[in-house]
Amino acid sequence: MRRFPALALGVVALLTTSTAASADPPDPLVEFHSQPVKWAPCQGKLAELECARLIAPLDYTKPAGDKINLTISRKKAVAADRRRGVLFTNPGGPGGSGLGLPLFLGKSELVQVYDLIGIDPRGVGGSTALNCRAAPAIAAPESRPADGEFGKWAAEAREAEEACQKSAGGIRQFISTANTARDMDVVRAVLGEQKINYLGYSYGTYLGAVYGTLFPNRLDRSVLDSAVHPEWIWHEQFRQQAIAYRKDVETWASWVGERNEKFGLGKSRDEVLAEVEKVAAKLHATPVGEHNRSSFDGAMGVGARYRPLWSDLASIVTKLRSGEQPANAEGAKAGQVLARTGLDELRSGVFDTVTCESDWPTDLHNYYEDMRMFRDRYPYGFGIVRAAPMTCTFRSFTPPEPPVKIGRNGYPIGVVVQSEGDTQTQYASGPAMARRLGHNLITVTDEGKHGLYNGGNKCVDDKVNRYLVDGALPGSSSECTGDPRPEVPKDGQGGAAPTLSPEGMQTYLDGRGFSARP
Repeated sequence: MRRFPALALGVVALLTTSTAASADPPDPLVEFHSQPVKWAPCQGKLAELECARLIAPLDYTKPAGDKINLTISRKKAVAADRRRGVLFTNPGGPGGSGLGLPLFLGKSELVQVYDLIGIDPRGVGGSTALNCRAAPAIAAPESRPADGEFGKWAAEAREAEEACQKSAGGIRQFISTANTARDMDVVRAVLGEQKINYLGYSYGTYLGAVYGTLFPNRLDRSVLDSAVHPEWIWHEQFRQQAIAYRKDVETWASWVGERNEKFGLGKSRDEVLAEVEKVAAKLHATPVGEHNRSSFDGAMGVGARYRPLWSDLASIVTKLRSGEQPANAEGAKAGQVLARTGLDELRSGVFDTVTCESDWPTDLHNYYEDMRMFRDRYPYGFGIVRAAPMTCTFRSFTPPEPPVKIGRNGYPIGVVVQSEGDTQTQYASGPAMARRLGHNLITVTDEGKHGLYNGGNKCVDDKVNRYLVDGALPGSSSECTGDPRPEVPKDGQGGAAPTLSPEGMQTYLDGRGFSARP
């Protein structure tokens, strides 16, 4: 199937002249591929980088029609004699601004040999933005809502979809992964590069896989960090987030159960989880200040995800169980730190459009059944949000093409990096993406971070650097260890009871590398 005219550039045309000859047909994108690029210092916090503005077609099937702006950034290779081209980057989202990624990567080994390229994807930031009107909140932000509240959640999603369509309907159907990949190839051509190299995080892994599918002869080395599952686009991807949070909480509870002498929360996973549920019920009946059951559920998901915070999370549960008063609520205050982190990760940018490029279920009864199950089984980390109706349930536009079925045919073997406890892209996503593309997989064991490269894991950084800089692939399936669990002795091994440190928790959360990027 012809995705858009540029894919037909290799077709040979017969000329009906007296001497038969062949020639490539004219490039329908020549206006965009040949445009000049004018670099100038970026603004504000990105002043260390160069920025430029380009144009691209809104609709690649009609390149002579409406146009959009694309804003890009660059940090030039430091070692000009070792330069091996450009490295395109994407931070995920969907809808994350990419202009700052070259700055984030500016102290990595990559800057020695690559021009690091950041892009605000179509619909985002400095590019032609998709701006949706905000819809009024209807449903209360409750992690375990009663059945009677489900209809309000659906109404809020419907209102949000209608508000977005009213203010962005003209360009919205063209804000898609495939078109973003096509924009990347326009940028490649403008920069005069035959091939790009690629580093994508989260949703950026799917974008990179789509680019490689559409332009296999234009992609060289690629790293997909914290991969999206190729079979879960997009509804199932979000449902699986809640399941991943539950797995992390269960793993934490097993660890705590081996340390009952220190925390007093039970001697087994199930006993600890029972105590967690008692605290949740207690906070629902009597919140401690602003810390209620919903924020507690959020804190449980975040705290269990990040292994270095396990002792702090156990101390939070212990203190809340003891009956804190608002005037001296150390556990509640620490819990709020974790809860806010979880809420910050729920949405971004053009999320409500790109994730609608695939079909979602439309029967609300199916969502309500899921919400009942997720409310009871997966409350941690705001799990019910992942099961509730979203804007895509009420999609008010028709995507002009189906999602790209990704595959690797013509570009080199790449690398997928995935952590075992990741909640935003569950671990199974990494092996699935690696299988689909025939890539090599780096598993980061006992780790919950999302976005590993350049985030403080030396093992991951070394493996990725050796591949992107030197071309040496890691093993077909290799491992790195994650951030260590707290050094709290098991029962019978002595040691003092650990202390709760909200400041230490915040320091860790602020230093999570890529996961902590705004």
